[in-house]
Amino acid sequence: MSSERCGRVRQHARAAQKWPLWQLPRWLVAYIMAITTAYVLAIVLALTAQLGHESLRNLWLCGLLLLCTALTVELTKRSGENAGLTKDVFAVWELPVAILLPPIYALLVPAFRLTLTQLRIRRVPPHRRVFTIAVIGLSYATASVVFHSITGQGFGGATYPWPGATLWVCGVVAAAVTQWGVNTSLVVPAIKASDPTVSVRELYLARERVHNDVAELCVAALVTLGIAVTPLTLLLAFPFVTLLQRSFRHVQLVNASRIDSKTGLLNAGSWEREAATEVARAVRTRTSLAVALIDIDHFKAVNDSFGHLAGDRALRSVARALPIFLRDYDLVGRFGGEEFALLLPQAKALDARRIAERIRTHIGSMPITVSDDADAEPVRLSISIGVAALEARWDSTSSAQLTELLAAADGALYQAKRKGRNQVCVVTENATFGAGAQAELPGSGTAPKQAPSATRII
Repeated sequence: MSSERCGRVRQHARAAQKWPLWQLPRWLVAYIMAITTAYVLAIVLALTAQLGHESLRNLWLCGLLLLCTALTVELTKRSGENAGLTKDVFAVWELPVAILLPPIYALLVPAFRLTLTQLRIRRVPPHRRVFTIAVIGLSYATASVVFHSITGQGFGGATYPWPGATLWVCGVVAAAVTQWGVNTSLVVPAIKASDPTVSVRELYLARERVHNDVAELCVAALVTLGIAVTPLTLLLAFPFVTLLQRSFRHVQLVNASRIDSKTGLLNAGSWEREAATEVARAVRTRTSLAVALIDIDHFKAVNDSFGHLAGDRALRSVARALPIFLRDYDLVGRFGGEEFALLLPQAKALDARRIAERIRTHIGSMPITVSDDADAEPVRLSISIGVAALEARWDSTSSAQLTELLAAADGALYQAKRKGRNQVCVVTENATFGAGAQAELPGSGTAPKQAPSATRII
């Protein structure tokens, strides 16, 4: 019997070693554990402080808010929970918990919500849910401390004070802003560690995102005020929350329609629409601009050797690497198959060539994991890049359009492929650099000149 138990222990230990958590960078694992430990300690302290001070009012008010949370989870289940960072409306029910109830409730309510989400909507690696629970719980506990510090009310449960209404409202607003700030600051390191190319500014400070956050916090503050007067406010608040949830979902669907599902980059249609606007602006203002087409060399061999799922992983790895070398206002999209497109506003031919060469060198030296097997050897890919550049010195008769730039970049890419792949070829109105592409941009009036061999990029 003892040997059988030992065998089970070893089996569980081997299973634990395969948890996705251990595949993360060591510092990120330590960070997740530190946040989780702080969360557990906060629960212990809050429980200790709350013992002997519980009231029936707190329990049934918490029960009502949990019921609203459960109903909102069921509404979310109809549309599903997207992967990655999503916008929800649960702060409308959780902020009142942090304001009107003792801190222990603020710590535990996110655990209820995210456990229900894990069971009812979408299963993700448990460490992600636990980390999210810890972050949200700590942020609401901090908000509770801020509110009670401002208003001077005890932690046993807040009520609405009519004489000091202004201070009370200011405390609610300060608590809501604190919760957002703490939550964001704790989540950002984990997001950047999982994907260094993610722009925190776009995630949290984009206009639409800020508008949604402000709308959610305002509704949460109003619901908190209403519940403080009478819990019947919940009956009036729920329809507004469903409308807010649909509004957020609409924004997510609109954004999703612009994004390629496999790589997370702009899809071809969105890239072309936005790139056409930039090209028209460049022509109107006579500023430099470059378009680049990137193609993965021998990509079919990856699919044939490792399967299409491995090919998708390779595509995602290349897609994550591209934004590293781009500016915030550059456009990058998946153009189809294993081909990507870049638009570089205000970039001259030499600038575009340097950027393209850095990308080519980085991807060529980047090991790409295409298998779940930890012992599997990573593969290495090379890319060929064709660049078409418009200089600021063209004459007023120039009528370059995006389609013509793409045709020139495609011709340069073809020459880079024909000359041996794994190289960059750049064509401008007046010259061709790199692998020797023969292309002519509209409005130049003359065929491009062949660059000397010394300019060839290998």
